[in-house]
Amino acid sequence: MTKRSKKYWEMNKSELAAATREFDREFVADTARPMTPAERAEDKRARLRGRPRVGQGALKIHITLERGLVKQADRFARQNGWGRSELIARALVAAIRRKAS
Repeated sequence: MTKRSKKYWEMNKSELAAATREFDREFVADTARPMTPAERAEDKRARLRGRPRVGQGALKIHITLERGLVKQADRFARQNGWGRSELIARALVAAIRRKAS
């Protein structure tokens, strides 16, 4: 693909036709080339799914809590800019540290 100077929606009809001419050919993939190491690394990063690994990674668990407590916890977490999981993790770390000292 060639570098274009204008955005597609800013082009007139003839400029748009010239800029997109390469897509009118039937086998555009025939002109493809192997990725460079930098492009390959960028592609690999783009394909990563999920959250980045922190510590030993995450483990999904299923717990049962009273609904009112969950509502309070969600409200508290939201007020502090945290998610529910982060609030629970912080509470667990604090409890473990308290017990250890």
